[in-house]
Amino acid sequence: MSRRRIIASGVAGVAGAALAVWAFSADDSPVNWYSAATVSAKTVRKKRPLPTRTEQVANLQAGHTYDLLIIGGGATGVGCALDATTRGLRTALVEADDFASGTSSRSTKLIHGGVRYLQKAIMQLDYDQYKMVKEALHERANMLEVAPHLTRPLPILLPVYKWWQVPYYWFGIKMYDFVAGDRNVKNSYYLSKKNTLELFPMLKSDNLCGGIVYYDGQQDDARMNLAIALTAARHGATIANHVSVTKLYKVAGKLSGARLKDELSGKEWDVQAKCIINATGPFTDSIRKMDDPKIKDICCPSSGVHIVLPGYYSPEHMGLLDPATSDGRVIFFLPWLKGTIAGTTDLPCQVTHNPKPTEDEIMFILSEVKNYLNPDVEVRRGDVLSAWSGIRPLVSDPNKPDTQSLARNHIVHVSPSGLVTIAGGKWTTYRSMAAETIDAAVESANLKPIFRDSQTDGFLIEGAHGWTPTMYIRLVQDFGLEMEVAQHLSKSYGDRAFAVAKMATMTGKRWPIIGKKIHPEFPYIDAEIRYGVREYACTAIDMIARRLRLAFLNVQAAAEALPVVVDIMAEELNWNEAERKRQIKMANEFLANEMGQMVNRASRDKIPINLSKEEIQTYIKRFQIIDKDRKGFVSINDIRRSLKMMSAIKSGHVAYSRFARMAEMEEEHHERETLKKKITVERSGGGL
Repeated sequence: MSRRRIIASGVAGVAGAALAVWAFSADDSPVNWYSAATVSAKTVRKKRPLPTRTEQVANLQAGHTYDLLIIGGGATGVGCALDATTRGLRTALVEADDFASGTSSRSTKLIHGGVRYLQKAIMQLDYDQYKMVKEALHERANMLEVAPHLTRPLPILLPVYKWWQVPYYWFGIKMYDFVAGDRNVKNSYYLSKKNTLELFPMLKSDNLCGGIVYYDGQQDDARMNLAIALTAARHGATIANHVSVTKLYKVAGKLSGARLKDELSGKEWDVQAKCIINATGPFTDSIRKMDDPKIKDICCPSSGVHIVLPGYYSPEHMGLLDPATSDGRVIFFLPWLKGTIAGTTDLPCQVTHNPKPTEDEIMFILSEVKNYLNPDVEVRRGDVLSAWSGIRPLVSDPNKPDTQSLARNHIVHVSPSGLVTIAGGKWTTYRSMAAETIDAAVESANLKPIFRDSQTDGFLIEGAHGWTPTMYIRLVQDFGLEMEVAQHLSKSYGDRAFAVAKMATMTGKRWPIIGKKIHPEFPYIDAEIRYGVREYACTAIDMIARRLRLAFLNVQAAAEALPVVVDIMAEELNWNEAERKRQIKMANEFLANEMGQMVNRASRDKIPINLSKEEIQTYIKRFQIIDKDRKGFVSINDIRRSLKMMSAIKSGHVAYSRFARMAEMEEEHHERETLKKKITVERSGGGL
C-alpha cells in the first residue's frame, strides 16, 4: 500500500511540475485568461460557467496568441477543440455558420463500424479495411458511453428472402460481433419468419425466410456536435460560431495567424496562432488554397439525401437495412425521434453551403423502401415530412504520389507552411480523427501540451455526468412537466435538463404545470428557445434546425412554429421588428430549399386537377374560411378551430355564423346548378 502511495504522489508531483513549467513559460502574461483542463474531468462535471458568445468573441479579439486555431465547427473540428484543450493547449475554434450546420447535422444518425467495409475486408483480404472497422467499433462503444443521453443501442434487422443467404449473412454479422470484441454493443441473432414479422410487422412477408438482427448505435447528431463544442468551451477552449476566416498570415513561410470576420456584426480582426487546423469538411480545398493558391483539389464531394416519414413506417425500437438496392447501394430505414429516416443516396455534386434534395433522389428512396414493406403500408409521396441533402467529403490522399484514388478512411496532411488538414472519415470516428490531428499539430508546430497523449477516450460529454435513464421522472415530479416533454428534455440535454426546466413558463392549466409547447405535435417547449440562445444559437435557423430538430422532423411544423420561435428569440437577443422579419424570411427560405419544402410542394403541384372552375372556386372559399389568418396554408390549429365550429353548429350552440351561412349558400348554389343541369337534359331529350 505504501508503495502505491509513493508512486501516486510521484505521478502527482510530475504533473504539478509540468503544469507550473507550462504556466511560467507561456508567452501571455498573466495567464488567467485560460484555464487548463485536468484528467479528473473524465468523471467530474465541470462547474465552469459557459461563457456567452459575446465573451468568446471578445477573447478572440483580445490579442492572445493561441497554440491552435481550428477552422470548422463540425464533428471533427469540435472534436479537435476538445482533444486539444484537455491536453492543456490554448485552443480557439471558429465556424463560419453554426456548429454542425453542414454535413454533421445531415447524417444517417448512426454510430456504426461499417458492416459493408467488414464484408470488403473479408472478401478482399484487406487489412486496412479491417483496421478501419476495428477502430470504428471501438469509437462506437466510446460514444455510447460518454454521451448516453444522446445515444442509444439500436437493433437493425437484415431481412432474408433466400435460404442460401441465411448462413452467408449470419456469418458476416457474427464476424462483426467478433471484431468488436469486448466493445460489442449486444450480440446478433437469427429470427424465424414468424418472429421477424412480430418485431417488424410492416415488412413484406412474401418469400421471407427470416431475419438477422445486429446492433449499432444511434445519435442525435446536431445535438451531439453541440454538446462536444460546449464541453470544450467549459474546459477552456474559445469557440465562436458565425465567425469566418478570410485570410491566413505567414511569417518566414510559416503560418502565424488569420484574419477573422464576425458574420453577424461585420467586424474584422486578426488573431495569432502557432498552428492552424483545417477541419472544414467539404470546404477543405478553399482553406488549403488560402494557404497555397496553386495547390490541387483533393475533395471529391458526394451528395447523400435522407427523407423523414411518419413513425408508423417502422417500429419505434428497430431499424432495417436493405443490403442491395436496385443500383447496388445500401439503404437504411431507421426510427428516429418518433419519425422514420430513410436514406441515403450517393451521387457526385458541387460543393455548396446550401445543398438541396432533388425529386429524383426522394423518389429513388421511396421506391426502394416500397420493395420491403407489405401492401398495407402504402408508400406515398405525400408522407415525406422533410428531406435534406448532406455533402460527404470524400478525399484523395495528398500524402501519396497517386492522388487520383480516393482515400478509404480519413487523411491528415501537414503543408510546408504548417497548415494541418483533416478530411474524410465519418461521424463515428470523430474522436480518433481528432486525436490523430492534434498529434500531428503538436509535432509539426513543436507545441508543449501538459498531456502528450489524448485524454478524450472515456471523457464524458456535456450533460452525461448526472444523467440516468429514469431522470425524466424527477423532471415530471419536481417541475410538473408533461411526461413526453420530460423524456425529451432528458434525452436532449442530459443533466442540464433541470436548467432548461427552470426557464419554462406556466401553462395556466391543471396539468402540465409548466412547459408551453411551441407546436402541439412535438415536445419542444418555450424554455428550450431561451436556453438555446445560451447554447450560442444566433439565428432562427440555428434554433429550428440544430438546437431543436423540428426542421429535420417536419418541415411544415417548423414553418408553423417559426413565429413563436422568433418572438422568444427576439426577447432574448433584443431584435427589432425589421430583424424579426429578416429572420423569418431567411428561415422560410432555408425550409423551402434545404429541408425539402419546395420539392414537396412541386410534387403536389404535378398532380392533375380534374375540377371545374365552379368547383375550384367553391374549394378556394372553403379553404379561406379555414385559413382565417390568410397564411396560405392550413395548420392543425386551423382544422381544430373549424371542427369546433362545425360541432357547435351541429349541436345548436351556434345558431348563426359566417361559416354556417357560407355553408348554406354553397348548398343552395349546388342545388341550383343541379336543377339547371336537369332542365337542360330534359329539354335536349324533348327535342329528340
